Amino acid sequence: MTDYRKTPEAVAALSAEQYRVTQQNGTERPGTGALLHNKAPGIYVDIVSGEPLFASTDKYESGCGWPSFTRPIANVAELRDTSHGMIRTEVRSAQGDSHLGHVFDDGPHDRGGLRYCINSAALRFVPRAEMAAQGYGAWLDQVEDPT
Repeated sequence: MTDYRKTPEAVAALSAEQYRVTQQNGTERPGTGALLHNKAPGIYVDIVSGEPLFASTDKYESGCGWPSFTRPIANVAELRDTSHGMIRTEVRSAQGDSHLGHVFDDGPHDRGGLRYCINSAALRFVPRAEMAAQGYGAWLDQVEDPT
């Protein structure tokens, strides 16, 4: 297993929005995320640690204003979140400890019923064609082949 870590250099390279979301448990404004409408095949990794998180195969349009996935491709940490007067389940990267978003039980029933509602600012997209070269070849079987 690769050791994906949060390093001071990676944190220093974040934009103000990426820092606010991943390090201060922020939320980007709905409909504003750069990856919201991305339909290309590939994987989504933690912007800080590079940890593999979600596959394009599991991404769907939920209408909530953030990228939505039916499941993660690797372990994510799920924590009880009682902020803002609500009880929710926060999703964090398991190794990098970045705040990613929240998981809800209103996803597609035929795909498990979960909706991982994830901030674009917490993610870096790796196109399928670049996955092996960037060290994510082990995850190719998780991503649909566009041919």
